[in-house]
Amino acid sequence: MNSRKSPLRMAAAAAATILACLAATGTAAAQEVKARTMKFAFSLAADHPLGQGAQKFADLVSEKSGGKMKVSIYANAVLGGDPQNLSAVRGGTLDFTSMATGLLAGIDKRFMVFDLPFLFNDAREAYAISDGPVGQRLLGGLSEHGLVGLGIWDLGFRNMTNSKRPIAQVQDLQGLKIRVIAAPVYIDMFKTLGANPVPMTFGEVYGALESKAIDGQDNPVGVILSAKFAEVQKYLSLTRHIYTGMPFLMSRKTWDGMSEAERKIILDAAAEAKAYERKVSQAKETVAIEDLRKVMQVNGLTPEEVDRLRGAVKPVVDKFAGEIGPDIMQQVAAEITALRAKN
Repeated sequence: MNSRKSPLRMAAAAAATILACLAATGTAAAQEVKARTMKFAFSLAADHPLGQGAQKFADLVSEKSGGKMKVSIYANAVLGGDPQNLSAVRGGTLDFTSMATGLLAGIDKRFMVFDLPFLFNDAREAYAISDGPVGQRLLGGLSEHGLVGLGIWDLGFRNMTNSKRPIAQVQDLQGLKIRVIAAPVYIDMFKTLGANPVPMTFGEVYGALESKAIDGQDNPVGVILSAKFAEVQKYLSLTRHIYTGMPFLMSRKTWDGMSEAERKIILDAAAEAKAYERKVSQAKETVAIEDLRKVMQVNGLTPEEVDRLRGAVKPVVDKFAGEIGPDIMQQVAAEITALRAKN
């Protein structure tokens, strides 16, 4: 009898070996994913695009981990405002949060570059800077502050609402008490334009508008709609003066306690959720403006008036460019120039 194995039997044996190895690898990977429940808290409403992105992230984490890893969503500042959430994530008592780039300027002044007035012409430019070398450099630097930057989500271009009058020119801002993010760029910009900026956490804004403690606020239209500001504001002026990105932040303590398999699940889910959130945010903007036109007096600005606004805030841009640093400023300018050259 021939002792040599037939090619068919050899192939079958090889296939069995490969399947055994794959099964072992799969078992090892499964063992690296532990059952855990994590918390994701933020200030915006659950039905806002960011809230929808958060839910998408939670769904993806569950799906990719075979149901072992769960993310509980806490919207509407129920666990605290942005400062409390940031502190909790840095301390490891909260796993995820998302907030405006301007609020991270207290940790790293270079984040102020995203909040310079009239820096971006459109979302495409903002996304390119957020996802490119500048964004990755700044997110990477958060590690030394107890944070892991998982990308920059989209809040959109900010517009102004108030209860006094339409804002069609610079003079219309004179004397208005405007709620602002507690970030130096915002405070100085509104002061320069003649308004009285009032720093305030987002969760306090509706009540302050309702009680007339402040006259107005600035936010992207998706936020204005989901926060129901139209109930306490009459005028919406489409100024698009600042673009606001929302860094998606994770506690480094949580990250450090994870296996490589778990980290990959988080990274993959975060990347997919960012793309989804941006898509929802872009679609929502057009719809939100039309919905708000039904309940608010909406006006735009002429190109000439936008140029006047840009000129009026140039001293603010120049001041904070010095604090941000010439290397970041030059890198952003070069990237934007290259993007516009492609058009």
